[in-house]
Amino acid sequence: MHAIINPSRPLYISIIAALFAVVLWAGAPLLVDLAGSVPPFHLTAIALLSGAVAALPTSMRARRREHSHKEIPLKWKLVIYGLLPVLILGAVGSYLAGVGMAPTAEAALITYTWPVMFIVLSQWLFHRRIPLPVLCGALIAFSGAAVLLSPEAGSAAFSDYLAGYALALLAACCWALYSWVCQATPVAVAPVMPRLFLLAAAGAAVADILAGNGFGLPSGLALATGVALGVGPYGLAMVAWDVALRSGPAALVGSMAYAVPVLAAAFLVIAGVAAPDWRLPLAALLVVAGSVVASIKRSDERLKC
Repeated sequence: MHAIINPSRPLYISIIAALFAVVLWAGAPLLVDLAGSVPPFHLTAIALLSGAVAALPTSMRARRREHSHKEIPLKWKLVIYGLLPVLILGAVGSYLAGVGMAPTAEAALITYTWPVMFIVLSQWLFHRRIPLPVLCGALIAFSGAAVLLSPEAGSAAFSDYLAGYALALLAACCWALYSWVCQATPVAVAPVMPRLFLLAAAGAAVADILAGNGFGLPSGLALATGVALGVGPYGLAMVAWDVALRSGPAALVGSMAYAVPVLAAAFLVIAGVAAPDWRLPLAALLVVAGSVVASIKRSDERLKC
């Protein structure tokens, strides 16, 4: 089966949609830092509920355009309505929990290694092999995270942050698998995105209750930040990313996501959340370089399964 790419949309639609998603995602670490007082699963539920509302108009237009009356095989219904909400919850919840347990800049950069994971995963699942450039790119990208973590590896603080780093890596894995599934499904995901957000938000609410947090909404800046997080990075950005994936080649779209760690690091430094340490831009550039190397000789490739 071929991953569906909509030939009726011009390529520039894919580029604009990907750029829009990239800028919104780059602002996510700053918004998460501003909402640091809210428990992670509580914030996840607020963000995903807000994302569902933000995605509703776009999904309605996409549903009319994609002719949602098309019959979907049962196995893909299970994937779309079962696996994708779990991956959304895993990506958002793990990232927010990781940022709460480790420095924002480091956790964000680890999470933003997901584009190279997406390339590796796509190569393996579609072709049953991983070319040498992809392996080299993955090593370069993960060396970026090592640059940030190595000064703390021998300190007592590193063990305190280890769980946060692991959660950030889990979030990256969820984003990579989510992107691959969105591309592989026989129908566009954008029309049903609000339902996926609601299912993931329900899971986050259950997790929040099991964690012992009281039900209710935060007030003031925390609530506004949670809503902004949902409307932007975890709402419109995810819809735009789905449109971008289905409007153009995966290599081109994926390469645009390489700018996210650089922009995110810049936003954090400008806002004063992260110190202007030389390791931060170097690590971000290594992640970008690794992703670029991983996509060598793939610009004209159409992924197959």
